Amino acid sequence: MSSITFVNVFYLDMNTLIVDDNLVARSVLLKLCSQTRDFATVTDCGSADEALHILLNKPIDLLLLDIEMPGMSGLELAKSLGQKKPLIIFTTSKTEYAAEAFELNVVDYLVKPINTARFHQALEKVREVYDSKKEEVSYTQDEFIFIRDGNVVKQLKLDDLLFAEAMGDYVKLHTQEKFYAVHTTLKSVEQRLPASMFSRVHRSYLVAISKIESLQEGTLKVGKHNIPLADAYRKPLSIRMNII
Repeated sequence: MSSITFVNVFYLDMNTLIVDDNLVARSVLLKLCSQTRDFATVTDCGSADEALHILLNKPIDLLLLDIEMPGMSGLELAKSLGQKKPLIIFTTSKTEYAAEAFELNVVDYLVKPINTARFHQALEKVREVYDSKKEEVSYTQDEFIFIRDGNVVKQLKLDDLLFAEAMGDYVKLHTQEKFYAVHTTLKSVEQRLPASMFSRVHRSYLVAISKIESLQEGTLKVGKHNIPLADAYRKPLSIRMNII
């Protein structure tokens, strides 16, 4: 007696952004995306600068990201997005960036020309991690985190936090009145804070965007503090500040 096995097909239903300065390359990826039901929406653009604008204003689950582009590169864009970036598949004609790319915990690295089989292989990798990806949390000025101050666990409102500063094995969380020294890493703090409110501006500093009073000659004024702005973070921060 023959039998029928029903397979539960799981579609990813992702909002996807294709970023490539080459129109033909974007067309190829758009066609590949159209051949599967894994994409809820597919948007494309021709530069990392334009992509950053989209990422700040629209929920994106997956980036199909070229590396070598005029202005900001794909690697620079990925680094600027911090820990709460979308899933990323690099799509590039060069192989030499693979090691640096995978250090950013990207899902896959596709070398052009990209065929259908290799594209779907990358999607299977996305499928493995997509369900476990943390949901974005909407924060308000009343939201808070708990920190350990000595032997006491205290509540710290996110709206009170000006910036975080790496100091050896500790991170100093600065408010208007005082700072708290917490035994952790800046990377760990960055993972726990909403990317919509805080931005890395230097390897040792994470700043609340709304607390920036001025920017002049590579220095940010935050309260009574002057904080260095590293060149690698200058352009992404300028876009996020929506400078007129």
